[in-house]
Amino acid sequence: MKKIHILIIEDNRLLRDGISDMLKKQEDIKVIAALGNGENLLSIMANLKLADVVLLDLGLRSKNSLEIAKAIKNDYEKTKIVVMDLIPAQSDVYQFVQAGVSGFILKDATINEFLKTIRLVSQGVQVLPLNLTGSLFSQIVEHALIKSEPSKLMESIRMTKRERQVIELIAFGLTNKEIAEKIHLSPFTVKSHVHNILEKLTLHTRVQIAKYANNTKDYNDVMKSIPLIEEE
Repeated sequence: MKKIHILIIEDNRLLRDGISDMLKKQEDIKVIAALGNGENLLSIMANLKLADVVLLDLGLRSKNSLEIAKAIKNDYEKTKIVVMDLIPAQSDVYQFVQAGVSGFILKDATINEFLKTIRLVSQGVQVLPLNLTGSLFSQIVEHALIKSEPSKLMESIRMTKRERQVIELIAFGLTNKEIAEKIHLSPFTVKSHVHNILEKLTLHTRVQIAKYANNTKDYNDVMKSIPLIEEE
């Protein structure tokens, strides 16, 4: 049986030892090293049998996990990386995917979910956090991964001119009341537009709308590509 060789990078010793012990009990998995942080990581990896999968803590205290992921993929392109975090932000997910990360494991995942993610990633499957599966953002990530034309899901979204206007004003930090005054609508109507926007983009809060409209270039690109429809 060909084993999956795992390198663990986790600065919480209790968690690191627990993950290592759990994986060592699996017949198809071999832990080749469990490190506390990313210091001298590449020189250490050079002296180890090349890892198939690296389990990387997203929130390393002493190192930038994103830079570590980039360095690993730069020197070991075929090595798969799985990022571990409690609840990764969508912006973090996108940045790590761009860096070449193959999967994500939530730290409150069950043992079976943990092992399933590792095995799927080792086979070349991309694994996104469950809370993002099926969202517009997951489609953006998939678009980044395959570098193809926008998905049919994106093309199927229809945004009115008023909704686009509301998104832009939310991005500028305006409240519903301020938006209502600026575009001469009632606060109730603006609230209704915000509700529709959240549903169409499968987001949860207006803060998320503002965050990604302001900070994520690819989100803006997708927004610009969404066809407009006339107000009903």
